[in-house]
Amino acid sequence: MARPSRPTPSNLSVGSKTQIRSAHDVSLLSADARHRDDVLCAARSALSNCLSETHLDRTVPGLTAKARGKVRDIYDGGDHVVLVTTDRQSAFDRVLASIPFKGQVLNETSLWWFNKTRHITPNAVVSTPDKNVTIAKKCAVFPVEFVVRGFVSGSTDTSLWTVYSKGVRNYCGNVLPEGLVKNQKLPANILTPTTKATDHDVPVSPNEIIKLGLMTHDEYDEVSSKALSLFAYGQQVALENGLLLVDTKYEFGKGADGTIMLIDEVHTPDSSRYWIANSYEKRFNSGLEPENVDKEFLRLWFKDHCNPYEDKVLPEAPEELVCELAWRYIFLFETITNSNFELPRAEEPVHDRISRNVSQALSCI
Repeated sequence: MARPSRPTPSNLSVGSKTQIRSAHDVSLLSADARHRDDVLCAARSALSNCLSETHLDRTVPGLTAKARGKVRDIYDGGDHVVLVTTDRQSAFDRVLASIPFKGQVLNETSLWWFNKTRHITPNAVVSTPDKNVTIAKKCAVFPVEFVVRGFVSGSTDTSLWTVYSKGVRNYCGNVLPEGLVKNQKLPANILTPTTKATDHDVPVSPNEIIKLGLMTHDEYDEVSSKALSLFAYGQQVALENGLLLVDTKYEFGKGADGTIMLIDEVHTPDSSRYWIANSYEKRFNSGLEPENVDKEFLRLWFKDHCNPYEDKVLPEAPEELVCELAWRYIFLFETITNSNFELPRAEEPVHDRISRNVSQALSCI
């Protein structure tokens, strides 16, 4: 089939592909070379001290029933849940590596967005006793992830570009036009929800969500509206700071009083794709991958070196890529929040610090 010509992405309001950009390329990612070098050096020093596992059920009185997610460890604290964001890096429905400082970056990025989006939806956050920890209200979690997309992109089996390139033109209830190319901006943002199978995400349409009893019609309408509003606001904030929010996922739950709340994480580089805005058009028109500020380049490295869905044992991620990802996550946090990321001190073991802070917080709730 003939490749369609690349359209000009005129509806944007801003002016080999898996490798890290070379030093002579002008990039917002490397504009502050000294700061980048400092973070890379700190990341290399912290490689052996990543928070890959937690055992707060053994160290914090009153915590029980640990649930281990791909990134977060979740503990039952009675009326609340304690969510510890680790440094585990996931993609392709499995853990790929551990990234220095990642858990702290994700937790603090989410907290910033939770505070900034209260005008759109309430959230479940109660307190943040530690850089890696959020204590949240218990709620009944909807078994649906609300994925919102603004571009035709991605490399996983459920990503929009993957399914579109295979000829799918009706995806999760969205009719897609012919002639789209990879990384093109969509005419309008779309929802592509997924639900969990045994070990992977399954795309579902709104009608299927309601028919399967995953949500009522009213619940779906409320949550889908909130998801699209959150994404539009996220795109606005990102663009104001020189970034494009490409796609993301949201999770919601219902509290004991029936209030629907935003949970889990918001607009992090784990749950979202971000691109550098000012280089997007030139790279798109040249057929190059956008400059990404998320884990996509690590995804692509694994796809180039193994079958990440089927291989039982994966190759070890190169140290250079692991440290680069640590930098990109910190860069994103600092760019979006306009604040400095505080590197953790090494005097106290991370697990000891978390245990102490969570114990103190729970005793005051």
